Amino acid sequence: MTVLEVVQRRVLRVLATAQVLGAAGVTIGLALSTLIAAALADSDLVGGLAQTAAVLGAAAFALPAARLAARSGRRPALVLGYGVGAAGAVVAAGAVVLGSWHLLLGALVLFGAASGANLAARYAGADLAHPHRRARSVALVVWAATAGAVLGPNLADPAGRVAALLGLPVGAGPYLLSAVLFGLAAVVVLLFLRPDPLTVARSAAEPARDRAREVGDRRGAAALWRSLTPGARLALSGVALCHTAMVGLMSMTPVHMDHAGSSLRVVGLVISAHVAAMYVAGPLFGWMADELGRVPVLTIGVALVVAASGIAGMAPPHDAPQLAAGLALLGFGWSAGLVAGSALLTESVPAVDRPAAQGLSDLCMNAGGAVGGVAAGLVVSTWSYGALGLLVGFTALPLLVACLFSSSQRVG
Repeated sequence: MTVLEVVQRRVLRVLATAQVLGAAGVTIGLALSTLIAAALADSDLVGGLAQTAAVLGAAAFALPAARLAARSGRRPALVLGYGVGAAGAVVAAGAVVLGSWHLLLGALVLFGAASGANLAARYAGADLAHPHRRARSVALVVWAATAGAVLGPNLADPAGRVAALLGLPVGAGPYLLSAVLFGLAAVVVLLFLRPDPLTVARSAAEPARDRAREVGDRRGAAALWRSLTPGARLALSGVALCHTAMVGLMSMTPVHMDHAGSSLRVVGLVISAHVAAMYVAGPLFGWMADELGRVPVLTIGVALVVAASGIAGMAPPHDAPQLAAGLALLGFGWSAGLVAGSALLTESVPAVDRPAAQGLSDLCMNAGGAVGGVAAGLVVSTWSYGALGLLVGFTALPLLVACLFSSSQRVG
């Protein structure tokens, strides 16, 4: 085993640990944010803005974190994200104590930085990976979040009870626990992500050009896009579309089911099937992307999104099995698109340009998620959930054609 392989194994272990802690912190806070914000403001509209604020925070974190990573490595960028997220969680707890929904929404923007750090960690897993195992490394980091995503919501109630024992509002407890978990994730990265994978990768690839290309980190999003290769643009578009479609359809499915009077238990089972599909098949898609190619698996991901939009969109609000099947396919499509797209983007740009390109990808991904959530609500309220499924499917079709064309060009 080479020295780089030993370092890569250590990097993956550290990132997996941080992912579990970070994902648990994110899901604890976001599990109740909609309800808490709606209760504080006595408005369902404000409740819907809670998760949008967190997503916008993750998007706002993407480019500054990429610039910091380009200058100093992955470790300080991830520590910054978890640290800002922890500060946001503390402020959110204070907002609950004060009964201020305005302060809560602002705090959730900061909270979103921790979610952005969790997403950015997948690229740190790819920095030192062998090209034939790069997608599997990305998938492993993404898959590690499963434990935290499942555990997090179940810790919200105990955290609330502890807060009540301390004389605080119940709603403050989950945010305080999120702050603790984000802090632990930051400590794990700060102490153990050594050597820094991006610093090692850039030194090995193009040591003489690092300083000369730092100016590229300050390019705007439009200039960055123009500098990308067709493969990198395809990867970025695939990741952004799969995430936007996932957020849009998933966020409105409980509303659609509520129209038929579905119980919270049934709605929870459908969403659980979706979340499980998002993560459980990550290693499989990573293996496929390494063995079959990035673009074919990205094509599969986009095709699954198209299929999911049709199956879920045509489901009556009382047909939980069909909705669960549609959302499970949607979760698989998100997973395939994220894993294959992230690996394709990483290898489609030089090592010194990767942080900037990856930051742009996360910016587009999170901004798309925010827009997708808002647009989905408008479409469903104006027309129907079926119209939303139709819109998502037709929006994804041009990208599916582009992926198929790119696959044929590579094969040819």
